[in-house]
Amino acid sequence: MSDLTEIVDNLENRISKLLHKYEVVKQSQLSFQEELETLKLENERLTEEVKNSENRIQTLKAANAMLGSNDYKKETKLKINGLIREIDQCIVQLSE
Repeated sequence: MSDLTEIVDNLENRISKLLHKYEVVKQSQLSFQEELETLKLENERLTEEVKNSENRIQTLKAANAMLGSNDYKKETKLKINGLIREIDQCIVQLSE
């Protein structure tokens, strides 16, 4: 009977240790999930910031070309032509 008691005690100890390890892993997982969410938000913010910077660069290139720089004239003309096409489409839609 003593052997059976020892086996049961040993199993209880192992189960207790496993439960403790499970709780530690569960807490780690929650911590990692929170960190992941934080990093996702930071990534979205930085992506938006990059897009805004790219837009500003394009605007500055266009402004530079309008001020007489020959470097970006072609890009500026294409952009203006695109804007004119969009305006024409809007006028067509409004007149329908």
